[in-house]
Amino acid sequence: MFKFRKKYNDFIKPSEELKETSSGSIKDFIDGSILTKTEVVQQLPFIIFLVVLGIFYISNRYRSERVYRDMISLEKELTELRFESITTASDLMYMSKQSEVVKRVKSEGLDLIESTEPPIKIYLEK
Repeated sequence: MFKFRKKYNDFIKPSEELKETSSGSIKDFIDGSILTKTEVVQQLPFIIFLVVLGIFYISNRYRSERVYRDMISLEKELTELRFESITTASDLMYMSKQSEVVKRVKSEGLDLIESTEPPIKIYLEK
């Protein structure tokens, strides 16, 4: 008789039930009910990924600032050491002059005399 019969369900499964969607007010955010919505729960891995990425970005920035500060302090130390090296080399060159060596020998009271004869070469016969 009735070939085409429509079936009507009196009960709706909870998964098929249309949930009332609100626009996400401040009250939902404060009481934490926004975290129980399925859209937010589905996006939770992506949100966690973004948080980890943000933490990595911040730590990388701090590390680069620390390296930059260290680099500047090392450059200052290098310039100071370079100036000290130049000063020490010039003092050593001044002290090693012949006239300064003679003055120093006299002031120390050593019985050394400056040579007046030029050096000679010694040849060995084989």
